Amino acid sequence: MQSRYEQALEALNRRGRLRRLEGRAGVDFTSNDYLGLAESSALRDAAMDALTRGVPVGAGGSRLLRGNHPEHEALEAEAAAFFGAESALFFGSGFAANAALISTLPQRGDLILHDALIHASAREGLAGTKAEHREVAHNDVTQIEDALRDWRASHASERCFIAVESVYSMDGDLAPLDDLARVADRYSAMLLIDEAHATGVRGPQGRGLGAHLEGRDNVVSLHTCGKGLGASGALLLMPDVLRRFMINRCRPFIYATAPSPLIAASVRAALRICADAHSSRAALAERIAHFAAHLARLGLPTSGSQIQPIILGADRKAVSVAAALAADGFDVRAIRPPTVPEGTSRLRITLGTRRTIAEIDALAEALGRHLRELPA
Repeated sequence: MQSRYEQALEALNRRGRLRRLEGRAGVDFTSNDYLGLAESSALRDAAMDALTRGVPVGAGGSRLLRGNHPEHEALEAEAAAFFGAESALFFGSGFAANAALISTLPQRGDLILHDALIHASAREGLAGTKAEHREVAHNDVTQIEDALRDWRASHASERCFIAVESVYSMDGDLAPLDDLARVADRYSAMLLIDEAHATGVRGPQGRGLGAHLEGRDNVVSLHTCGKGLGASGALLLMPDVLRRFMINRCRPFIYATAPSPLIAASVRAALRICADAHSSRAALAERIAHFAAHLARLGLPTSGSQIQPIILGADRKAVSVAAALAADGFDVRAIRPPTVPEGTSRLRITLGTRRTIAEIDALAEALGRHLRELPA
């Protein structure tokens, strides 16, 4: 008799949603290594230097049980200075940091308003929070303000949190951060900004789209280290009182083995590289504009960022075109529900500095050809 797990897998397969691990193959138009740092000699040399200095690979325990290494503390101090915040706290992954933030800071009686397209990690945090939470339409500042105004009428002392991404991971569009900050100020709310796909890429020195908001007492930002910075882990930038609260109350921080000190040393190097990576960001902007021109000729909308979705609707259409592009030598992945809303299965194309203009031209030609071959 088939187990419930086999039946569930077969049901996913029938719907074209069965996931499999696949190796690296083809020209990379799918990773988040936007500045090409992940395989760079600069980060490799930084890691080798850290090993030579005796930095350990493993922490050996949680940061409250001897796992707190000088590299963690040095990274947090340098990150706070770089991003312009009062303090920083290092986590092993962006998913863990985002889920921990949202499940820990909001308290019973508080309200979380979150964008409809917020990342799965934020939704994991929502599942663990005691606060009330409501979804608002994507990038709808008016709906957020209306909800806050109504809620504030009967909740004078409780805290409200507005959770958004600065660059949305599956749509590539940008949040109206200045408008959101004004609303947060007006209604004494906290603004939680997930900068995962802006870190390294956007803002002065790659400090994110919300760089000018860092350091405010009602702003917390998340900067992942495994995308534009090319390493792994994540940094929460926040007022010091919130950092101390997280250290005392955040279960994913308290009970997890600390991130690798070697990775912390690598992230320190990545921040230094990022600060001076002006030419890399300019090169990435050139590639974004070049691909956008191709998409316009194909009659496709553009996102304005390094993340460009090609929304095809049906799951099997997205899978089919991704497979055809793979056969042409391009690594482009199909994204299907529940990662994206029903009826919006898509190709998620990402651009990075390692891709040449010629490779982008070839991808655009192949993409146009395969889209024309799709049945109506």
